[in-house]
Amino acid sequence: MPRLVSHPDEVKIVSRRFGMGAEKIDRYLELGGYEAVMKCLAQDSDWIINEMKASNLRGRGGAGFSAGMKWSFVPRQSAKPKYILVNGDESEPGTCKDHLIFLHDPHSVIEGTIIAGLAVGAKMGFIYLRGEYRYLLEITERAVADAYQRGFLGKNIFGSGKEFEIITQTGAGAYEVGEESALMESLEGKRGVPRIKPPFPAVVGLYGGPTVINNAETIATVPHVINMGAAAYAAVGTPRNGGTRLFSISGHVERPGVYELPMGYNLKKMIYEVAGGIRGGRNLKAVVPGGSSTPVLLPQEIDIGMDFDQVGKAGSMLGSGGVVVIDDQTCIVEFALRTISFYAHESCGWCIPCREGTDWLKKSLTRFHAGFGAPSDIDNMQYLAENMLGRTFCPLGDAAAMPTIAFIKKFRKEFEDHLNGKPCPFAREGVLQLTVV
Repeated sequence: MPRLVSHPDEVKIVSRRFGMGAEKIDRYLELGGYEAVMKCLAQDSDWIINEMKASNLRGRGGAGFSAGMKWSFVPRQSAKPKYILVNGDESEPGTCKDHLIFLHDPHSVIEGTIIAGLAVGAKMGFIYLRGEYRYLLEITERAVADAYQRGFLGKNIFGSGKEFEIITQTGAGAYEVGEESALMESLEGKRGVPRIKPPFPAVVGLYGGPTVINNAETIATVPHVINMGAAAYAAVGTPRNGGTRLFSISGHVERPGVYELPMGYNLKKMIYEVAGGIRGGRNLKAVVPGGSSTPVLLPQEIDIGMDFDQVGKAGSMLGSGGVVVIDDQTCIVEFALRTISFYAHESCGWCIPCREGTDWLKKSLTRFHAGFGAPSDIDNMQYLAENMLGRTFCPLGDAAAMPTIAFIKKFRKEFEDHLNGKPCPFAREGVLQLTVV
């Protein structure tokens, strides 16, 4: 379980209630809970959407799309019901920030879901939690039940005459259902495989109705945007990247944890000051900046601001904000093997490039790491990964290919050191450190 940590550079907006008992509705109300909904009930839907656009809040699930813009795509008139779907299927390795939101502040998710419903004219919301988060489901369901009891959910929310219902659901442990269309398939009781797009969820989504799908952190941020005001929230971050972000910092650092920092916060400073530097005084070898699906950065590439635009210019992605720090005692070939093993296991098998490509890369890296690789394997693995890009229904194929390409390009010398029957150069006493999946 991620521990609560703190640093003077943090700007606590989303996390300001963490550890204060806000999972209980009375305490949440004492701390200003549900005030944002009351403000929105006094405004029309255009005002809410315009506030969200002006805040520059971008999706915290990985894609980084403008939340307000996404809401604006939902048609005003629809023959079918509209839905709000909260994606709490936090399965990206290196990421554990949504976990803390549901653990310490579940009512913020409920409140944000109601506001999203008011913005697009939806009367029903779903909170979908990762299958392994069963204990968080109990906390969330209790919060939902308390909200119903107080009249904050139901046929007449806050006495306004408006209706909004919330249903909770968990997955069964599949990484794939973190993709929005696979998530809708799972919620409908079907196998969690991606849908062909278009149509997009904003027009044809859950049960065929217009659907807004946002990550849990995005939704939990919404009440704070409303209470602070769009301009004040946007000013915390950088241009086009408003507010703060919950960064999960793990790996070889002295103080791992989840820290709420302004968008655009310097990555090098994040590692060496906020997280206390490299564990044991070792040297930095590489950084995964946004969860396992994002291309690795070298030490000379980390003096950048952590927002969607700056990390993109550096050749990687901000992703889910899962920063994984790797020291100089780590075998990158083994790290690449561990990464691709995860994606091979989690591929739904729907697309041939993903199903066959991830399995082939896993087998090749297993053999390569054991010292039985051939010189041609390096180029072949890169060629295969490059040909997986953009050829699958969902981004899982890209998520497996992009880090693999970066590992090979940036650490080719280390791959070459594994050739000609040599054991892993980082194995202790000649014993191979093979990854077991």
